[in-house]
Amino acid sequence: MKRTDIVKLGLVGLIVLIVPMVYVFSQATTDGQSIDEQVESFLEEHRYSWWDMNVSGSDGKILYDLILKNNYKDALEIGTSTGHSAIWMAWALSKTGGKLITIEIDEGRHREAVANFKRAGLSDYIDARLGDAHELVKELEGPFDFVFCDADKGWYKNYFIDLYPKLKIGGCYTAHNVSDRRWRRMSRGGGGTAEFYEYVKGLKSMETTIDNTGDGLLVSFKEPST
Repeated sequence: MKRTDIVKLGLVGLIVLIVPMVYVFSQATTDGQSIDEQVESFLEEHRYSWWDMNVSGSDGKILYDLILKNNYKDALEIGTSTGHSAIWMAWALSKTGGKLITIEIDEGRHREAVANFKRAGLSDYIDARLGDAHELVKELEGPFDFVFCDADKGWYKNYFIDLYPKLKIGGCYTAHNVSDRRWRRMSRGGGGTAEFYEYVKGLKSMETTIDNTGDGLLVSFKEPST
């Protein structure tokens, strides 16, 4: 085969590769939305639809801000529900270059969440797993720099104990429906979250606060051992 023929074949192969890429790019720009625009549009369209054990928009924004501010990349969520909190976290992770693992035990909620992730344009940033977090959390290797817990309240302390060794120094552990106000504890999970809160608050290696602007969000940063 002549050298000119080889060059021609090479050019043909290059064109075969480039044309689909150009088409995909043109589709992305013609269909037209950036990730920010797609997520914002999805959240606005569904802002009154998150009834099934999902976080409020204000709590979702806190999670988003924590990830973005601290440049977290390796995130875990326990309790996906239908995906509202995961969308806020994955949106932030799309900016930091990270990814979220999220666990849900209910097949129907898991399936709906996966569909929501696709509609929001965030599927590439989420590893959605169906299963029992009591077991899956133990099996995860980590390490993680961000954790959000919003599953069965009576197991909060157990989840934390399993994940504490896998949480990076400087990492943040968050949990939903936790309050430092006694009158709110009965409506935010009762003894399960109260016991969990007292346990974490007592650890010198964790700097723990509660954000009460929404439904009660524990925010705890892991500090270097002293």
